[in-house]
Amino acid sequence: MTATTGDGATVGGRAAQAATVELPAAQAPAGEAPAAGRPAHRDPQVLRWLGAYTASTVGDSVYYLALSWAAVSSGSPAQAGLVMAVSAVPRVLLMLFGGVIADRLGPRRVVIASDTVRCLVALGLAAVFFLASPGLWALALVALVFGVVDAVFMPAVGALPPRITARDQLARVQGMRGIAQRLGPVLGAPLGGLAVAVGGSATAFGIAGLLFALSLPLLYALKLRPLPGTDGTTGDRTALRDLSDGLRYLRRHRVLGPMMIVVLLGDLGFAGPLNVGLTILADQRGWGAAGIGWILAGFGTGAGAASLLLTVKGRIPRAGAVLGWTIVLGAVSIGALAHTPLLPVAVALALSVGLLAGLSGVLCGAVIQTACDPAYLGRVSAVSGLGSLGIAPLSFPLTGAAIGLWGAGPVFVVSAAVCALSGVYALAVPALRQAELPR
Repeated sequence: MTATTGDGATVGGRAAQAATVELPAAQAPAGEAPAAGRPAHRDPQVLRWLGAYTASTVGDSVYYLALSWAAVSSGSPAQAGLVMAVSAVPRVLLMLFGGVIADRLGPRRVVIASDTVRCLVALGLAAVFFLASPGLWALALVALVFGVVDAVFMPAVGALPPRITARDQLARVQGMRGIAQRLGPVLGAPLGGLAVAVGGSATAFGIAGLLFALSLPLLYALKLRPLPGTDGTTGDRTALRDLSDGLRYLRRHRVLGPMMIVVLLGDLGFAGPLNVGLTILADQRGWGAAGIGWILAGFGTGAGAASLLLTVKGRIPRAGAVLGWTIVLGAVSIGALAHTPLLPVAVALALSVGLLAGLSGVLCGAVIQTACDPAYLGRVSAVSGLGSLGIAPLSFPLTGAAIGLWGAGPVFVVSAAVCALSGVYALAVPALRQAELPR
């Protein structure tokens, strides 16, 4: 199904309507009964989507472990780092157009094509490893292909939920998605490590390919709701015109425009300390690799609990205000992490960061899902994902260099302040602070 945007007045009208405190329920397409009364965790449509997404997420974790192992085994650590970084380039350059593709072709079609390509590439690389030892150039090429696929896959995944379930279940679906995201590394990392230990990289890539293949029949079984007001044609519209319309829609939207700023600031303040700073901090405190593992386990437990909370409750009252306050309180815990010499206290702080950041994260996703016109959701998801997957990682080397110059304490505090600014901004924008999830 293609996303058509109409003229500027239509975009502005949709934005104004969508930005009320509680968004009105979308009408069901003609000839289709609404799915009211069926919770998402009992909806076969949602469960098929969740199964496909979980299989794909676990497969992704297995693939990245296999790729990193193969790269380290084939070259120096610096060369391996370059191979792993290659996939980030197409994500940054192409993700916005990936959102256009998702809205034009339909998210289900794009996700199926993406997992098909990943399946074939992973199985092909497994076959190559059975026959020979490919060089780093082959691994870099595979990483590049996966980066291109990610650029269209991620926006399409974000655009799928409103097409398979009722609007009042979208918050619950975001919680379920958060649980699946946590399961990816929890299941994929040990599975990939076992596969490498037993059969080498070939076996690990083969398992990743089979997991991607497992998602395909589940995705094919999905039946998407048609978008009201679209006819499935693009006319003479160009991809640049569609992208421009999507960005204009975001800019004029009283909730989604500010939300993109909240997401970007939150990711910039959160990503560096949690991805780079923890390793340096654990080394300075003498906690070692085991200490990092305990801290990350605390964070993952908290984030998983937040996703489970939204899955069970299905709705958090005063979502906008809760979102802002959880970001601010989570920032306090981030700043405190660098000032405790005791590992148990650091684990407890990581647990609170995971719980608060996890809750704010799923609430951000739920507000975006419910506030956005589904015809624009691929492009909106692309802009949101670009901040966390493209811009925020640029802070990693800066965080490491800053800790080397000034120490972990000041850098964690500055990062926490940036993160807190995100929450303060969310609370300062009336339309976002007053945002409610549908009942």
